[in-house]
Amino acid sequence: MSVRRMLIALAAGVLICGVSSLAQAQTAASKDAKSAPAKPAPAKPDSKPTPAAAAASGGAEPTLIGQFGSWGAYTAPPNGKKVCFALAKPSSSKTNPPNRPRDPAYAFVSTRPAEKVTNEVSIMIGYQLKPGSESSLEVGGARYAMYTQGDGLWIKNAAEEERMVDAMRKAPDVVVKGVSAKGTETSDTFSLKGLAQALDRLAQDCRR
Repeated sequence: MSVRRMLIALAAGVLICGVSSLAQAQTAASKDAKSAPAKPAPAKPDSKPTPAAAAASGGAEPTLIGQFGSWGAYTAPPNGKKVCFALAKPSSSKTNPPNRPRDPAYAFVSTRPAEKVTNEVSIMIGYQLKPGSESSLEVGGARYAMYTQGDGLWIKNAAEEERMVDAMRKAPDVVVKGVSAKGTETSDTFSLKGLAQALDRLAQDCRR
């Protein structure tokens, strides 16, 4: 199962089970096509992930290790290789023209030690993007061009990703803009409350 399929299945599991910021597989499958402070709630080791989350992780159940503000922090061992990921849904979404239907959007920050990938940001935007269209992620007063494929977004210049993640740790929110294949413009705002804590926790866990 590709990482893209894992993403889609996990997001579907969240939607079906009505869990707001649970579950998720990591991200960044198609990156090879280009060239990844609220008080934290206590971890819930006995929390069961959705069936879709378990299936999407290659049969290995994702483990919730903490809920930090808007962000859930998870680990999973698909195919015996540990991955760590943080997930959030938008705090607000707009379309132009207004009220156009779309699937939910999700933001992911993934770490895959076996691939030497750390804090890779991707967005599952909830619709098929318009080929060749401009997409962007805006945070901390800076705008980052995003590479698009299908319904996914990744930073176009990978050399800027570390700086972008650092800005995401400090800013209150991030705005992601895209254009659908039908020409609908979207703007999704994700709260970054708890992201820094989620990433710190994942960094600890992914060293093990």
